[in-house]
Amino acid sequence: MRQAITGAKVFDGECLQEGAVLLIDGAEVLGLSDHVPPGHVETALPGGIIAPGMIDLQVNGGGGRMVDGTMDAAGLVALCSIHARLGATGILPTLITDRPEATQRLIDAAVLAAGTAGLLGLHLEGPHLDPRRKGAHDASLIRPMTEADVTLLCHAAAVLPALMVTLAPASATPEQIGRLSAAGVIVSLGHSDCTGAEARAAIAAGAKCATHLFNAMSQIGNREPGLAGTVLTTEIACGLIADGIHVHADVMRLALTAKANGVFLVSDCMAAAGTDQMEFTLGNRRILRRGGRLTLEDGTLAGADLTLPRAVRVLVTEVGIPLERALAMASRIPADVIGRTDLGRIAPGGPADLVALDQSLDLAAVWQGGKRVV
Repeated sequence: MRQAITGAKVFDGECLQEGAVLLIDGAEVLGLSDHVPPGHVETALPGGIIAPGMIDLQVNGGGGRMVDGTMDAAGLVALCSIHARLGATGILPTLITDRPEATQRLIDAAVLAAGTAGLLGLHLEGPHLDPRRKGAHDASLIRPMTEADVTLLCHAAAVLPALMVTLAPASATPEQIGRLSAAGVIVSLGHSDCTGAEARAAIAAGAKCATHLFNAMSQIGNREPGLAGTVLTTEIACGLIADGIHVHADVMRLALTAKANGVFLVSDCMAAAGTDQMEFTLGNRRILRRGGRLTLEDGTLAGADLTLPRAVRVLVTEVGIPLERALAMASRIPADVIGRTDLGRIAPGGPADLVALDQSLDLAAVWQGGKRVV
């Protein structure tokens, strides 16, 4: 079926276009027009914005379930469906620090689920972290990277569409980072108390990204930049949890002024995403959902109660970031980080994965593969 979506501004991944008609043929974008051609079924929106489907590279769970070693292919399919309805038409399911057998089982499940709409690969956040910056991760499971780990991760990168691995220089050597990068792993620095020099050594070895900027990492000092300062003064990309809780609006404004390119939004969402759950468990620990926060019982932040559309709204209305930049941070930029230049933009021949935001930047509709799912 050929469709024409009218009535909204179109963000194509770079800029907003007014008065454009978005044309879709089945699961693909045909392009933009100034009128509705014959043979197209028109969907008239009451204003707002049509943008590319959002890309979330840090999804710890949803629908009442965490990503863990028990999640099978069917669970991954369900998770992708849940997050599509929340605006993220492409995700990296994220396994936080766990045992080697859990990592292997999840990789096997992702291989079985290959081809699932929205499944872009996996993100393994740990276990090769720095216990000094463990956050909500189980310190008893954090450990240095071994030769067996390198072998497993290099193989996973060969069989998955994309593989992101968060690690700390304290638990992985530059040589190991180099081998992972050469094998196609997207090495992301995070949960680290490293110095700026140690961070730069890891970047020189092949690290291309940093996980949730400012959170669980060494901070900027006047004589020591830490990981946060090094991220802002180098070319590597970095994720940002823009809920106004993990990073203050003023600090986000400073960071986005200092770093013009490469910052992308992540939800860092947990099992509660897409549900009204007020608590759930992480391992054997209770996670409480209160006032927009997810915390352990001792108050430690444990992921975020966030969607990417809401993160865009926070950036625009509370931080003062231009709408085009905020939308790119939720679509084109994360797609580019994982090498998917076919995603995160609206272009002829590209997938008809789309979101509609209303005048208040709330999610109004989602299309995945040309089919409306919200």
